Amino acid sequence: MGKQSSVTGGRPDITLFIVTMMLVVIGTVMIYSSSSIIALEKYGDGYHYIKKQIVFVLLGLCVMIAASKVPYRYWGKAAYPAVLISIALLALLVVPGFGTKVGGATRWFRAGGVSFQVSEMVKVALVIFLAHYLTKKIAHVKEFSRVFLIPLVVLLIIIGLVLCQPDFGAAAIMVVVFMLMFYLAGSRITYLAGLAATVIPVGVILIMQESYRMRRMLSFLNPWEDPNKTGFQIIQSFISFGSGGTFGVGLGNSMQKLFYLPEPHTDFILSVIAEEGGFIGVVIVVVLFSVLVCRGFLISFRCTDLFGMLLASGLTAVIALEAFINMAAVMGLVPTKGLVLPFLSYGGTSLMMCMMLIGILLNVSSHQERNEGGTETP
Repeated sequence: MGKQSSVTGGRPDITLFIVTMMLVVIGTVMIYSSSSIIALEKYGDGYHYIKKQIVFVLLGLCVMIAASKVPYRYWGKAAYPAVLISIALLALLVVPGFGTKVGGATRWFRAGGVSFQVSEMVKVALVIFLAHYLTKKIAHVKEFSRVFLIPLVVLLIIIGLVLCQPDFGAAAIMVVVFMLMFYLAGSRITYLAGLAATVIPVGVILIMQESYRMRRMLSFLNPWEDPNKTGFQIIQSFISFGSGGTFGVGLGNSMQKLFYLPEPHTDFILSVIAEEGGFIGVVIVVVLFSVLVCRGFLISFRCTDLFGMLLASGLTAVIALEAFINMAAVMGLVPTKGLVLPFLSYGGTSLMMCMMLIGILLNVSSHQERNEGGTETP
């Protein structure tokens, strides 16, 4: 192999870009299909949600393009300010009067008809912080007090504030991403096992302390025990999947979105896809997400510097976990967590943050090192 040199102006991963845009297009079409009746009933305008989503898509494209132009190493300079601002915003949500409560959870700031979900930004800030911190401390990565302790305290503060909203789904994602990034950096397995052994029992205790959480857990195990209340959502989702068959009932012809399926344009949009697009439609979505995640991790493993590798891995893991948990929940494989499906579900914060993640990944992919013959180094 010839001498290597860093290429800072290479071509971004075109496959990642194409797959992302396919998911965004599918999401935009399905948001209109799943929300038009609800929007007409609630706002007297069947285009209410789709008009806002198109604006989000355009803004998201701008964010993605801008992020793809920023050399990814610059994000390290924003690591500490980003995590401090995230903690401050999460703390403000706990203060009465600052946050907006929706569905029993206070996760949003709202002003002038525009809402912002803080936890979506916090996931990105945590990944950037961990990537930067681990890169700086890599020589001592196996030492608990010098490397593991400070990020652990930051994580626990963030998790504590997120659970105050409450948002168990976001908290679980951040814990898993934390463990993945430390594992990739070479941390001791005993530290990660100890964290898991502590977090899991605490999670169980928190679930048992609140009756609604216990009912949700029990409804996941047997939704037909209470089909009109705790089991209603997942049963309606099952009906959507069953009604779709192999090829679906056709775009716009879903019956479950007609006030049977809760949140058909957000949490349960995959259920509408399953009914209107059938098994084939679901397979297409799963394949697209699988390709996106594979390309993200491939970009990470091809990166020749630690910060880029950790950054790309962490960001890819965020999208992978959100997609997996949402799809598993609507299929009844895990309890419902209130997580949206990236790129497909209605919502500006989620879409723009996901597009930002893709932009960063595209920039990382364009900074691969090549040998003198022009071949990428694996």
